[in-house]
Amino acid sequence: MVICVAPHTSNWDFVIGKLFYSSMGLKVSFLIKDDWLRPPFGKWMKKRGAIGVNRKGKHSMTEQLTKLFKSQSHLHLAITPEGTRKANPNWKLGFYYIAKKANVPILLIGLDYKYKEAKVLGLFTPTENEDEDIKEIKRYFKNIHAKYPNAFDLGNID
Repeated sequence: MVICVAPHTSNWDFVIGKLFYSSMGLKVSFLIKDDWLRPPFGKWMKKRGAIGVNRKGKHSMTEQLTKLFKSQSHLHLAITPEGTRKANPNWKLGFYYIAKKANVPILLIGLDYKYKEAKVLGLFTPTENEDEDIKEIKRYFKNIHAKYPNAFDLGNID
């Protein structure tokens, strides 16, 4: 299952997310710059589910992760669609393409700092209408309050 986690405006999002998944008994993997997988943090990060991303690599990360999903029956991969902690209304759609190609659902998780809650917002199955799907996914997050509200922008969801 792909887990779409938003908003991502703080490094605390990682800690809160890991605690939330642990409380649910889930072992969740996550993407991180491959620099973090080198000593001295590498082994520690991998034990916690880190999957390294080389942003300069020539290989499609979407294809690599799709293959990983097809080879592992119980993979749960958390992805922050904004791709940054800054306001970005143009979400990166890798989470969507991975779910679609691997034929797995997308679990939508909102980190709501106003109410101090991590919330399961819904389960979404991609259709053939990418533009509408992305708008629909973003609508799930419209009432979620980021730690830094000015750093969270859903763009046009109507």
